[in-house]
Amino acid sequence: MSTVTTPHPGLTASATPAPRRDAEATKAAILRAARYLLARHAHADITLKAVAERAGVSAPLILKYFGNKDALFARVMSFDSDADALLDAPLADLGRHMVSHLLEGQTQRGADPVLRIVFAPLQGEQGDILRANFRTQVSDRLAERLTGPDAGLRAELAVSILLGLGVMYGIARGTHLRATPIEDIVERYAPAVQAHLTP
Repeated sequence: MSTVTTPHPGLTASATPAPRRDAEATKAAILRAARYLLARHAHADITLKAVAERAGVSAPLILKYFGNKDALFARVMSFDSDADALLDAPLADLGRHMVSHLLEGQTQRGADPVLRIVFAPLQGEQGDILRANFRTQVSDRLAERLTGPDAGLRAELAVSILLGLGVMYGIARGTHLRATPIEDIVERYAPAVQAHLTP
């Protein structure tokens, strides 16, 4: 004998629950959108609505996750997590890792977050925050890992070389660079970075 089940009142047999939003993925999309806009517009000209449209979310959702525009851009102007990834290699292999990481960011994500520093002159007072964060969270942090003399100078020189590659590859979009396999660029370029990392 078969039994017949009846749906719960208010539900049809074909009703399915709405998909849940992945909070961390959504936050990451919002941060990517804000970084993209900050690289192209002055901070004062960027609205939450513009960030929301680029991220594919609503402005109220940004407020829910970040509180307000200032809190959102405080996260965008921090290089802490980006430095974690950039410097995540033993010192002997760090030059190679830094070059690979930057180029993979350009090819896989269309940008490398560290390159935000290049746009600091567009940002007025916010540019000063970007510069200060970059110095303490990237250059100074790298210098702390180095041994030997002139660690601060060597760290800044290594980062300078890396940023030059990032600008040429991702912003100027050099045709020869972009036509060359990443592995080949790393082989040629990493030794120049590494030369400043090891005394």
